[in-house]
Amino acid sequence: MTTISPRRDSGGRASDCRSSKKQRLPSVSEEESSDDSSSGEEESDDDDSSSGEETEVEFQNGSSESRERELVVLSDDSDSEDEKTYAELLRSRRPRRLSPPKSLTLPDSDVLDCPNCFEPLRKPIFQCNNGHLACSACCTKLKKRCFFCALPTGDIRCRAMEKVIKTCVVSCPNAKHGCKQITTYGKEESSHAKLCLFTPCSCPVLDCNYIGSYKDLNNHFRITHKKSPGEIMSIEFGRQEIFRLDFNDDPVVFQMEKEGDLIVIQGFKGSHGVYASVSRIAPVVPVMGQLYCSIARLKENSTLRLEFMVKNVQKVREKQEQPEDSFLLIPTHMLRGDHLKMQICIRREYVPS
Repeated sequence: MTTISPRRDSGGRASDCRSSKKQRLPSVSEEESSDDSSSGEEESDDDDSSSGEETEVEFQNGSSESRERELVVLSDDSDSEDEKTYAELLRSRRPRRLSPPKSLTLPDSDVLDCPNCFEPLRKPIFQCNNGHLACSACCTKLKKRCFFCALPTGDIRCRAMEKVIKTCVVSCPNAKHGCKQITTYGKEESSHAKLCLFTPCSCPVLDCNYIGSYKDLNNHFRITHKKSPGEIMSIEFGRQEIFRLDFNDDPVVFQMEKEGDLIVIQGFKGSHGVYASVSRIAPVVPVMGQLYCSIARLKENSTLRLEFMVKNVQKVREKQEQPEDSFLLIPTHMLRGDHLKMQICIRREYVPS
C-alpha cells in the first residue's frame, strides 16, 4: 500500500497539496499565518488562478446563455408563461410606490387607432424601423411594407403600444344614459356596446325629440305623453285589443301596463296594399327576450290574421320606408277609406293561429 506523506514547508508545517477548490475558505487569522507559506501555497494559488479562469469562462458562457434566453422570451407572445414570469420579475425590481398609480386622460383616442385602417389597435402591433405603427391586418394588406416610408414592417413588435392598449380602459359610449360599465379599449369595448341595455332609444311620438335609455324612455312616455285618459292605450300580455290604424297618420302606440314596454304599430301604403308593422322600442340584446304578436284586419265578412315575432328597434321607421319583416300585408281589396279596424294581442310565446 502506497502512503503519501504531507510535505513540510520551511517552518516545519504540513501543507495539504489538494486543490484549493476543495478547501474551506481560510479565516482572517489563517490568512495572516499563511504569509510564511512556501511552494505548497504557491501551487495552491496556481490552482486557484486556473480554477478562477475556468469559473470566469463558465460565468461568461452562462451569461451568454442567459442573454439568449431573454431574447427568446422577448420574441414570444406576451401571453406566454415565460413573458408573464418576465413581467413579474420587472415588477419585483420596480421601486415601491409611495402613492397609488395615477389615472391619465387622453384628449383624443385616435392615437390608439391604427393609422392605416383607423380601427382600434389590437395585439399584435407592429412597427417599422422608423417607428410607424400598423395592425396585423394592415401588415398583410400592405404586403409588409410601411404605408408611410415603404420600409419593411410586420417583423418588429411594438411592445410598448401593446402595453398601453392592454391597460387602457374606457367608459361605455352610453355612460350619459346611465351605463357604468368599464371596458378595455378596442374589441371588448365594441362587444359590450352591442349588448348594452342602455343603448339610446327615441320616443315614437313624431314631434318629440326625447332620446334615452330603454327604462327612462318608458317612464318619459308614461309621464310626458299621458295628458288625458285614452291618449295612451294600455295593453297586457294575452289580452286582445281593438284599435283603428290610420296609415296616413301618426303610429299607434301601446304601452304594457306593468312592464312599460312601448309597442308601435305603423301603416305603410304600397302598390300591393297596406303594410302593418309591429315593433317594440327596446335595445337589440338577448336579455330583453322576445315578444310575439297576433295582428288581424277585421272586416264584416272576413278576417285576415297573422302571428310573428315582434322586432326590437331603437327608433320608428320613417313614413316612406317599407318594412322588411314583422308586418302584415293587407291586400287592396280589404281596404276601405283611410283607416282600418285592427286587432292585436301580445304574447311571450309563439302560438300558431
